Amino acid sequence: MRKIKLTKQEKEIENALLQGEYIDIDKNEFKRIAEAIASRKKDSVLNIRINSEDLKLLKRKAHHFGIRYQTFISELLHRIAHR
Repeated sequence: MRKIKLTKQEKEIENALLQGEYIDIDKNEFKRIAEAIASRKKDSVLNIRINSEDLKLLKRKAHHFGIRYQTFISELLHRIAHR
């Protein structure tokens, strides 16, 4: 049998599966999660001017959370919009 070479990301996923980090969910829960993801789809573009120091701080905070700064800003706007 031929051995399949996995990428680094595929190896991480395989290890997570073997360690039980993923759990089974029922179809209703899966559907709810899929709908939540779909509702967060970004389908508009926004161009704004922002203070350069504020942008530096936002980038620093996004880096701290390990996400891109544009994603971070989008999440902040989403949370404010839905309050």
